[in-house]
Amino acid sequence: MIEARHLRVLRAVAATGSFSAAARELGCTQPAVSQQMKALETSARTPLIVRTGRETRLTQAGEALVRHATGILAGLTAAEEEMAAIAGLRAGRVRLVSFPSGSSTLVPAALAALRAAHPGTRVSLVEAEPPSSAAMLRDGDCEVALAFRYGGSEAEWEDLVVRPLLRDRLVGLVPEGHRLADADGVALGEFAGEPWIAGCPRCRTQLVDACGEAGFTPRIDFATDDCPAVVGLVAAGLGVAMLPELAMESVRTEGVRALRVEPSVEREIVALTLPDLARVPAVAAMLDQLSRAAAR
Repeated sequence: MIEARHLRVLRAVAATGSFSAAARELGCTQPAVSQQMKALETSARTPLIVRTGRETRLTQAGEALVRHATGILAGLTAAEEEMAAIAGLRAGRVRLVSFPSGSSTLVPAALAALRAAHPGTRVSLVEAEPPSSAAMLRDGDCEVALAFRYGGSEAEWEDLVVRPLLRDRLVGLVPEGHRLADADGVALGEFAGEPWIAGCPRCRTQLVDACGEAGFTPRIDFATDDCPAVVGLVAAGLGVAMLPELAMESVRTEGVRALRVEPSVEREIVALTLPDLARVPAVAAMLDQLSRAAAR
């Protein structure tokens, strides 16, 4: 295997014309130059230098390797500089995937803070609901995934680094004028027999489970991943719903009433990444900014 340090010695010998002059240029001893040249010729499996008295000249193979060495060493230097920039957060990228209500609440503050602190770091955002977002992370399509779960199995993310952010309580939504609209809080069982507007697949599963524990099966008339659409359907009197408080922060709530529901239903909001990615400075900075945004 040809090593970069050997190429630097070969280039110095070619430029200066002797081992001793190359040693002076490189700040080492003449025997060290000779030793490294022997190692390089062993790796190349052919002579690279011909020494006749005090004169040193390159063989044809040596001339070819010197030509390539210039580009190789320049590329290595560029790579070293780029890696140093990434490590120092003067460069780099983070691809973030988030569920919609996270994109409209936690993500903007986190991205703005990251850009202000590290303007050389590029961040992109796409939306996906869990478990698709975690799958994107495992497939290499992003570096950080903002996700949620409802008291799910710990094994779901056991191969990932999990940064807990907050607990997000769900509230019941009814149209103005509904029989329960003036209540401060309601038992979930009081919604038995009501038509429902449900959310994403994971949220629909949680709704069915929670209603089952309350003793009834919800009649789901409409399903949509769009939180403003859920609110609009409820406001139009087409059913009731449950939405996370985080989602309620970013939607207009005219025409609906939000009610505290008992027993409490919560989802856990987390940021996910892979163990190796967690050590990348830009990824670590993104996780920190998401934690700060969630704490506000």
